[in-house]
Amino acid sequence: MDFSQDVSLLLRVAAAMLFGGVLGFERELGKHAAGLRTHMLIAGAAALIVGLGDSVAEHFQQDQYRDLLQIDPIRLIEAVVACVGFVAAGTILRGSREEEVSGLTTASSLIMSAAIGIAVGIGAYVIATGVTVLCLVVLAVIRQLEKRMQK
Repeated sequence: MDFSQDVSLLLRVAAAMLFGGVLGFERELGKHAAGLRTHMLIAGAAALIVGLGDSVAEHFQQDQYRDLLQIDPIRLIEAVVACVGFVAAGTILRGSREEEVSGLTTASSLIMSAAIGIAVGIGAYVIATGVTVLCLVVLAVIRQLEKRMQK
């Protein structure tokens, strides 16, 4: 991996963290378990892991490794989803009554943050931007509609 590839990956991670931060900021305003920093780190980590997949594949394309290693980019995405699922599960809490469950939306926003990071990691900026906007609509606008309906 040369310097320009390093810088490119670093910029992708920064962009993913920015997009994740948008979701995290909305969660932070509501004082939810996972806020700005958590969403930023998850999106950045997802972009880094997916982005490093290219570097690992390129590194091991040398003749001495070619027959020993097969790179499957889907496995990297699976690893990101599994890790985020573990973190997201920690944000889901069960209340004293059985029907009381909280944190599901925050857990979902963490998974979306990771997915946005994956999109940025592969360079799909238009998709990442659009999904970030859609998530904000769901998290902020739909919440206001829910509050009005409860009144």
